[in-house]
Amino acid sequence: MSLTRFALAGAALLTLSACAAGPDFHVKPLPAPEHLAEATPSVATAQAPPDAWWRLYDDPNLDTLVTEALAHNTDLRVAVANLDRARGAVWEARSALLPTTHESAQSGVGRSATANYQAALSGRDAKASHFVTTEADAAYEIDLFGRVRRAIQAVRADAASVEAARDAVRVSVAGETARAYASACALGEQTDVAQRSLKTAQETYEVTLKRAELGSASDLDLVRARAVADSAAAAVPPLDAQRRASLYALAVLTGRPPETDLGPVTSCRTPLTLRQPLPVGDGASLLRRRPDVRQAERAAAADTARIGVAIASFFPQVSLGGTITAGAGHTDNLFNHSSISYAAGPLISWSFPNLIGQGARVAEAKATARASLARFDGVVLTALKETEQALALYAGELQRHDALAAARADYARALDLAKTRYAQGSASFLDVLDAERSLIAADTDLASSDARMSDDQVTLFKALGGGWRAQAD
Repeated sequence: MSLTRFALAGAALLTLSACAAGPDFHVKPLPAPEHLAEATPSVATAQAPPDAWWRLYDDPNLDTLVTEALAHNTDLRVAVANLDRARGAVWEARSALLPTTHESAQSGVGRSATANYQAALSGRDAKASHFVTTEADAAYEIDLFGRVRRAIQAVRADAASVEAARDAVRVSVAGETARAYASACALGEQTDVAQRSLKTAQETYEVTLKRAELGSASDLDLVRARAVADSAAAAVPPLDAQRRASLYALAVLTGRPPETDLGPVTSCRTPLTLRQPLPVGDGASLLRRRPDVRQAERAAAADTARIGVAIASFFPQVSLGGTITAGAGHTDNLFNHSSISYAAGPLISWSFPNLIGQGARVAEAKATARASLARFDGVVLTALKETEQALALYAGELQRHDALAAARADYARALDLAKTRYAQGSASFLDVLDAERSLIAADTDLASSDARMSDDQVTLFKALGGGWRAQAD
């Protein structure tokens, strides 16, 4: 075949290779609601949430902690390394579009079987001779049925899925850092409330003790007052221990040993809450924001591309290749015309007619793609469900907090009235103790609600999928 005919044949094959086996990826997401059902005006607004949502709290300590976590968190470092590996796989797959080459060279002294035979016929001893050989091979696969291109599509989609997984880790790291900080602050408030309650109960006990010594209070009143003080004292250690545990978690989230002193963070005693309606956007923007939705969509695209890889295995693989070999007894003669041999032409590889294995692989690839599409639909539904649930729980806690605040005010007024009536002799000491216990319980419940509101807000912001754009690669 002349070089011209060879080139024309190659051009024709390249033209045919424009078609790729298997289906192209198309996905129609499930319809997203224009308005989230639980996003009532008292709870949320239609404004899209900012990516760096934690800055809404206007807390410099929180800003610093999240920045450090996004830079040093160990889980995020693992996710970044996984992304680098996936991107490397893309380059490896793309290398299949280039010709493959192999070069070798050998030099030595030896004696061939032919030389031994000729020496035996002549009755002489065979002599060793010096030899030098070089060889260069080159081959290029003509992607006639799109096997290589589908494989590249698959690994590119894999890399995009891993990138989305990295972004999902960012969302989690930012959210859990804010949650740990909010927990530490809320537990600081709860500890302060418990200590104030303990102080009040101890003061009541001391007053009762003096009255008992004077004979104006019974032993029963004294035991009851001491029981209230003991109960108040029992509430302090667990809260302080939980606060220390939150600080340990916070240190590890920012990539530091748990015993690290976090400086001003340890003095936070005010709950991390926003009192205005939260920006949540709509359902469509939610799905665009959520990295796990993008991760599932790219995984489905990768599995769809692998259907094409499997289908292409039914057809022959066509490669263009060539070999040049040079051999001589001395390097000076290595590249003489008489020392060079070459071969060039197409190579066809085909497993026909044993196609049972290929058919099984196609069926497996199609089933895997169907599972990925179903998983994608499930992730979409889960994203909407998590957001609606977070909004519902937060709305319920808002109402509970308002009711608890009103109850706390009523209990404080009841205690004042009980003390006044007790001083006037129209109420018993038991009435005072009951009012005091009720106020302590109301303070505790209100502080617990503050903590729950902080936690619910973080859960909602995580469900909204913010935080992954906050740091550049």
